Amino acid sequence: MAMEIHKSAEDYLEAMLMLKEERGYIKSVNIAEKLNVSKPSVSTAVKHLRENGYITMDRSGFITLTDSGMEIASKIYDRHKTLTVFFQMLGVDSDTALDDACKVEHDISDQTFKAIKKQIKKMA
Repeated sequence: MAMEIHKSAEDYLEAMLMLKEERGYIKSVNIAEKLNVSKPSVSTAVKHLRENGYITMDRSGFITLTDSGMEIASKIYDRHKTLTVFFQMLGVDSDTALDDACKVEHDISDQTFKAIKKQIKKMA
């Protein structure tokens, strides 16, 4: 990652990747629904993400993650899924595991995350 990116931007990029996987396309209105934020908030975020080269938007409003946007989104989404599974393996209920994974995914160090992945393989 060339530059530091805010947690909220990571959340937007992750949501975009999830929408792409779920629907096959990304539109601002769907981002607002997924993140439970206002359309003006999405417009502002999309503008900044586009200016920083993380996404592109065509004339019809379809959003595409650039390579750098996809790199960040994939990293956060992988952490999200892995941490959710790990917390569930520890006996945490699904909803709590999902919520906690969202809180931890941005702040956990690479070293600790790699150790968790290693532990999951041992536990599986």
